[in-house]
Amino acid sequence: MTLHYETFRREYTAGGLTREMLDDDPIRQFEVWLEQSVNAGLKDPTAMVLATVEESGLPWQRIVLLKGLSHGGFVFYTNYGSAKAEDIAHNPQVSLLFPWNELDRQVIVGGLVEKMTMAESASYFLTRPRESQIAAWASRQSRPVSARALLEKQVQVLREKFGKGEIPVPDFWGGYRVIPERIEFWQGGEHRLHDRFLYRRQKDAGWSIEQLQP
Repeated sequence: MTLHYETFRREYTAGGLTREMLDDDPIRQFEVWLEQSVNAGLKDPTAMVLATVEESGLPWQRIVLLKGLSHGGFVFYTNYGSAKAEDIAHNPQVSLLFPWNELDRQVIVGGLVEKMTMAESASYFLTRPRESQIAAWASRQSRPVSARALLEKQVQVLREKFGKGEIPVPDFWGGYRVIPERIEFWQGGEHRLHDRFLYRRQKDAGWSIEQLQP
């Protein structure tokens, strides 16, 4: 079977976007769209693509979950020894993408990453399901493993080690906060005339807003 990718096409008809519809604050606007995504029944509304740049200059992407949002930024958690953490240590500039395709929407965030405090990370870790806590201990994220069975064996060893007691927060695991410098809201439109609005952070901590051509 030959796939003709150039013929994959559909019209975007979910609705337009105007400046009058936008909040002056991009975080409040994001919260509105996120709530609408949840209410629309999207399967993973908090899933976001995190793009980092390796020391070699190669960009890399992966999906992580948004676990916190405030005017301070967008929060996610990971292993501090992971590939993404190593990239961030080399270059703290990252990008996030929320692909809300069912609503013909996407949001792109660009900014700098800061590591969260141990107290903030611990507060979230203690709310995680027990099996997720054990998995955080068991996995040396991004490192090679010769067989899945070895990872599963390590999980079982840790289950027995911790028993029914409280599982401590690993010192190699925690949160990052992406502090946005710019946020773009994209709404698909008919005939490829999409609506795009870009917020840029200003020196006075306010935001400028400009409409971009599709």
